[in-house]
Amino acid sequence: MKYRTFGKLDWKTSALGFGVMRLPILNNDSSMINEPEATSMIRYAIDHGINYFDTGYPYHRGKSEEFLGKVLKNGYRDKVKLATKMPTWLVESKSDMDKYLTEQLERLKTDQIDFYLLHGLRSERWQKMKKLDVFSWAERTIDTGKIRHLGFSFHDEFAVFKEIIDSYDNWTLCQIQYNYAEPNFQAGTKGLEYAATKGLAVIVMEPISGGKLALPPPSEIQAIWDQAETKRTPAEWALQWVWNQSEVSVVLSGMSTMQQVVENIESAERSEPGVLTPHEMKLIDQVRQKYSQLGFVGCTNCQYCLPCPQGVAIPTIFQLYNEYYMRNRDDAVKKKYWEQVSPENRPDRCANCGDCEELCPQQLPIRALIRRADRSLDPNR
Repeated sequence: MKYRTFGKLDWKTSALGFGVMRLPILNNDSSMINEPEATSMIRYAIDHGINYFDTGYPYHRGKSEEFLGKVLKNGYRDKVKLATKMPTWLVESKSDMDKYLTEQLERLKTDQIDFYLLHGLRSERWQKMKKLDVFSWAERTIDTGKIRHLGFSFHDEFAVFKEIIDSYDNWTLCQIQYNYAEPNFQAGTKGLEYAATKGLAVIVMEPISGGKLALPPPSEIQAIWDQAETKRTPAEWALQWVWNQSEVSVVLSGMSTMQQVVENIESAERSEPGVLTPHEMKLIDQVRQKYSQLGFVGCTNCQYCLPCPQGVAIPTIFQLYNEYYMRNRDDAVKKKYWEQVSPENRPDRCANCGDCEELCPQQLPIRALIRRADRSLDPNR
């Protein structure tokens, strides 16, 4: 495993971090983690050098932290740094901050959280956190030893990102969404570089854009990859592009299978800032331009929009919609849509409440997009 500098800390992080939000599940229910399989994956990852684990209060519908706490028994907790996040959208007072942290410590079966992040900051949540004086709460809580370092994860524009960083001198880390397909989305490259100049460790989430960049590509994109002397899978191209940048401290992968764990660890062992050649960087630029023409939905399958009050299977619909375009509008994907999305989970059940759009970190116009997807995927149309 390769290791990298973690901001100002005298500690090295594994280049690959484990995002505990897409573990294998049972019965297509994200709250039902396949515990034997997921336990094997996590312990294999630790045994092979991964030392940064990232979870969050809502992941796997509230079960991720509890499961991770169980897995990190028998000495595994001492081998890793643990990051989780304050559910900022639920917090209305400092007493709420204490309440949720206490619950998370109990779930994780630990006395101390190494990195505690304000989850999913965007302008309105940031204003609420400032109003509640989250920094005085954080400093008091760090003094008690319940958390060691404060950070934030982010979903908004660069100007908001810069304001957040400049508002507090004791940030240790930030977490941003970043991949080669959308390098200027949200904080983007500009934010990555700015945070690094301020001494923050930068954690990258969604390096494969929720798995879209790992799918078998259309033939015209594969033809571009075929021009490279070094052959890589689509997933490894995406990961190596992020690792190529020296400002990145750790790249999170939300791994769902043991094969993904094994392959991503092998990729991390090949990683290095500046490892990609100028020719390879040009090929990635060409792939980015081609993908931009395909009209993908920027859903990362984070599932924050679930459960939908009407039962609409939002992430599944978007996943199939993207696959439909990846496969050059293959009718076989329409058949999958018919088989995998039952009538009670389709877009015509949408009540237009907009709850999903309030929760979406990508700020997608979900109501319009699911109807567009339905028009494209319904085999009877």
